[in-house]
Amino acid sequence: MESRDHSRRPVGLPLAALGALGIVYGDIGTSPLYALRACFEGETAPAVTEEANVLGVLSLFFWALMLVVCVKYLAFVLRAANHGEGGVLSLLSLVIQKTAARPARWIALLGVTGAALLSSEGMLTPAISVVSAVEGLEHVAHGLSGWVVPLSITIIVGLFLVQRRGTAGIGALFGPIMLVWFATLAALSLPWILRRPDVLLAINPAYAIGFVLDNPTRAMSALAGVVLCVTGSEALYADLGHFGHRPIRWAWFTVAFPGLVLSYFGQGAVLLDSPAAVANPFFAVVPHALLIPVTILATMATVIASQALISGVFSLTSQGIQLGYLPRLRIVHTSRVREGQIYLPEVNWALMVCCVGLVILFPGSSELSAAYGTAVTLTMTITTLLFTIIASRWWGLPAGLAIGILFLSLDIPFVLANADKIPHGAWVPLAIGGVLFVMMTTWRAGRVRLAQFLQSRAGTGTLEEFAKEIVQSEVVRVPGTAVFLTSAPTGVPPLLRHHLEHNRALHEQIIVLSILTEHAPFVSNKRRVDVEPLKDGFFRVVAHYGFMQTPRVKDILTHCHERELHAKVSETSFYLGRERLVVTKRKGMLRWRKMLFVILSKNAHSAADFFDIPAERVVEVGMQIEL
Repeated sequence: MESRDHSRRPVGLPLAALGALGIVYGDIGTSPLYALRACFEGETAPAVTEEANVLGVLSLFFWALMLVVCVKYLAFVLRAANHGEGGVLSLLSLVIQKTAARPARWIALLGVTGAALLSSEGMLTPAISVVSAVEGLEHVAHGLSGWVVPLSITIIVGLFLVQRRGTAGIGALFGPIMLVWFATLAALSLPWILRRPDVLLAINPAYAIGFVLDNPTRAMSALAGVVLCVTGSEALYADLGHFGHRPIRWAWFTVAFPGLVLSYFGQGAVLLDSPAAVANPFFAVVPHALLIPVTILATMATVIASQALISGVFSLTSQGIQLGYLPRLRIVHTSRVREGQIYLPEVNWALMVCCVGLVILFPGSSELSAAYGTAVTLTMTITTLLFTIIASRWWGLPAGLAIGILFLSLDIPFVLANADKIPHGAWVPLAIGGVLFVMMTTWRAGRVRLAQFLQSRAGTGTLEEFAKEIVQSEVVRVPGTAVFLTSAPTGVPPLLRHHLEHNRALHEQIIVLSILTEHAPFVSNKRRVDVEPLKDGFFRVVAHYGFMQTPRVKDILTHCHERELHAKVSETSFYLGRERLVVTKRKGMLRWRKMLFVILSKNAHSAADFFDIPAERVVEVGMQIEL
């Protein structure tokens, strides 16, 4: 069965844009809950009592949305589609395809770092979004402030508990709810803007420039909050494959962008009228009679924002497994129609524990926002660096560098603005990202070292020569089919030699199967398998999958059948290697990294589970390997 439905029914642009509104803009759409307030917090923050500061910050918000979202992501980054797919690992794969082998290894570190930071962002988004929404209870009644943390934890835990059911059922509601959310943002803000129309002066970039030049220190402090208004920008690119560029752009310019701008300007109008409202300017624009329904709607919107990031981490983890940066984990497909709707139990529970821990560690959205910006800005900078490489290949080195310098001039100030937040909580996403980075690079290095060891054991002969040796030596052949899985598409698998040495017999039909992950998100059915018939019942099969597809042995054998290689799963024995890894003093990897690789290997799911091979058809052959 094809992993992706390439013949999806055409969907009208408005309907597709409504879907994009719910999935793509959940994160950036809930930023008004906390972004503007974050600009005026801290000892070095600008004084909210000065009108020039409020207009200057609002001008920074408007032009951040214009330059970062409209120009950088919508006009340029969305062009870097890897066979229609986006995301940091997809961009990395696209770069590797167009780069020489040596530089690609260094470039890969950028992609891995971006993936690690994006995963840490997936932990922070549910925490900051839900807490900031539930804080609306404090405006209903002061006695309810003590319920913010317990209620936030309850919502977060409930959100993760329902992940195993998949997003298909509730996904249909995302678009309409977010449409209501953006309409509510506009409706709540318009009366305040009409009351203080001078707030619209902030559209003039002179206010942003003047604010920065008048007091660079306070402006840098404010930038740490301004970046929160573009926190969902990476989702624009990551969800490219789900909707395409037109619905994403259409949803932004018709609904999301106007709603966000009106919301920020409405909050700014409140601050011009009443600087004391800086404690929570979002709920300050809400009439008291509407506080409870708006709080409920805000909570629903934050759950949607959280769901989008959680699903994104699932997808990112799956891509990391396929590309060889993460050990095999259990992947549950929650939809019979769409390959992309998946659930990873281990990742889900790890995210839940981290989110709850963050809410307990940082019991307010103000504290969480300090940690949030760092992961976002670094991920955006990595995207810029990778996109610059692609742009240089497309439009020439001068044009690519010019684009890179332009985008870095937007990213670097945001990174520097968040640097002083590191002692106040920003160290958390850096620590989480650092741990994930070490795990991913260690697993990759360990697998490469393991492959080199197995290749050395495979000898220099070809599989065809090995088949001739079998005929000449008159090895006993027993009825049936045996499949030997190997990562190397050439040579004789050590597992096959090992089996022959100990059992002195082989099946009548021997299939040497290699499953390769391409640097493309999807591989079509026509290119799924290459079957090379050899003599005396030997076959070499190479299966090709994209990094967004999950290999299944049943699927592979079905395609083999179409190429005149007949083997039924129920009548086939699958030989898998079970390596016993021994840490030695050999050079190549640090001892602690070898030990970490051994731990990761022991906790990885078996190849039989990952490739969906029936347990009763699996034969495991033990091999000791020295690292």
